[in-house]
Amino acid sequence: MLRTIRIILAALAFAGITLLFLDFTGATHAFLGWLAKIQLLPAILSVNVVVIVALVLLTLIFGRIYCSVICPLGVMQDIIAWLGKRGKKKNRFKYSYSKPKTWLRIVMLVIMVISIVFGIGAITALLAPYSAYGRIASSFFAPLYALVNNLFAALAERTGSYAFYPTEVWGKALAVVIVAAITLIALAILAWRNGRTYCNTICPVGTVLGFISKFSLLKPVIDTEKCTGCKLCGRGCKAACIDTENHKIDYSRCVACMDCISICNSGAISYKPVWGAAKKGEVKVDAGRRAFITTAALLGATALEAKTDIVAKKNPAPATRITPPGSVSAKNLTDKCIACQLCVQACPNNILKPSSDLNHFMQPEVVYNDTYCRPECTACSEVCPTGAIRPISKEEKSSTQIGHAVWYKELCIPLTEGDACGNCERHCPTGAITMVEYPKPDGKIAKVPAVDTAKCIGCGACQALCPARPVSAIRVEGHEIHHTI
Repeated sequence: MLRTIRIILAALAFAGITLLFLDFTGATHAFLGWLAKIQLLPAILSVNVVVIVALVLLTLIFGRIYCSVICPLGVMQDIIAWLGKRGKKKNRFKYSYSKPKTWLRIVMLVIMVISIVFGIGAITALLAPYSAYGRIASSFFAPLYALVNNLFAALAERTGSYAFYPTEVWGKALAVVIVAAITLIALAILAWRNGRTYCNTICPVGTVLGFISKFSLLKPVIDTEKCTGCKLCGRGCKAACIDTENHKIDYSRCVACMDCISICNSGAISYKPVWGAAKKGEVKVDAGRRAFITTAALLGATALEAKTDIVAKKNPAPATRITPPGSVSAKNLTDKCIACQLCVQACPNNILKPSSDLNHFMQPEVVYNDTYCRPECTACSEVCPTGAIRPISKEEKSSTQIGHAVWYKELCIPLTEGDACGNCERHCPTGAITMVEYPKPDGKIAKVPAVDTAKCIGCGACQALCPARPVSAIRVEGHEIHHTI
């Protein structure tokens, strides 16, 4: 019964968190966003004292139930381990007790602490379990979800319905996909063969919770008088923490999955309070169609661009990276971001991309090519679980200066081609750009943009909508620290 309840709760939590990474409309975050905020490392980085205390109390009462119910990476490993046993009776009880790799667990925890203290975001992102799952979900699950959505959009359109609308299927940075693929393959192999090896050797969150769980109230306890010595509990323990020879359980590695209780045929294992003296006999231990349509549309668009001499933009990266509104500063983003990709997935205009710079590897940065940051959009600030992007109102967003536009006269169409333009002025939401007269070498007067940096918020509308190709004639440079205009 306990195992069934645990599986139901884990399935609901896993499905909810996965939906956060799949949903591109933002609707899911309104009622499931709290699932991201109750992850331990995001709560620590955002200094969410209520969640931290709640998770510590949860562990002190139930043991490492967090790892079996709340952590999506842990639940994913359980799913893979279950698939590895399905249909193979001889593999149903395939695990065996292994001594704890305490030194490795401590080393990985120390590395994580150092990376957090010194703001080494790349290491934090690689070790954080929630980040790892976020990369996997956004890199592999989200594109499949988008393909299915686009298929429904195509079918609905044929019937005159627009209940669905197509979305971008693939826009992930190659470096992030490679890291996600390596992580998924490594975890899949470990989970398929040995269950929770990652959780009990590498994961720093598991190490912290493992220490706390040694003092938990409720624990699985072996009654040596009832035990028949069949060793099924040890062979079925995916955490490899049951020493059947000595009737001992390493509670620092036990993830409270309740599998051993359901496996035991003699009822020798029970989940009960263990504070105080042990009773006699009890031993306790510390120790796709739409794809074709989309492809055709892309080919058609490419052909149209070729006919009209419109080519894709290849803007150079800004000298100072642009970070999303709400991040306050580049340093705050670097220090607190765990690169979970939730904001990247939630961004409706797809301007947030994972960085390939090793100094802030896989963390989001703003990239303006064919789209820009809408002043009324606060999606990324609503989903960030760590405080790397703080919640802001629409009013605050429209007055937050994350960068400023810079004009490059050698690329501007009124000067290079002699045609009137003014696109940047028309689309600037803050009125920071005005067209002024500029004398050309031939004596004629052209109207070119002048930027009032005091009004510019760095939204990128001018850069994205500039008709100059392949490089925009007006581009945004980021600010290390954001300002309010």
